[in-house]
Amino acid sequence: MKRMNPLATIKLSPKQREELLRVLKARFEKNMNRHKGLEWAKVQARLEANTEKLWSLNEMERTGGEPDVVRNSGAKP
Repeated sequence: MKRMNPLATIKLSPKQREELLRVLKARFEKNMNRHKGLEWAKVQARLEANTEKLWSLNEMERTGGEPDVVRNSGAKP
């Protein structure tokens, strides 16, 4: 019997996704000193390509966390 990955069914509604991205963009722009060399459009594209990460960020936001962008030292800009 094949087991389903519970995360495979996690998705935000278009409205939730739009609101989350609006909040994240505002935080990104407010704290540009933390994001030198990064562009919001590239960050947004990576987030939109991974719905599980968007869902996780939404949960952080929903529970009072304030997720922000950080750069992995091994990651490409």
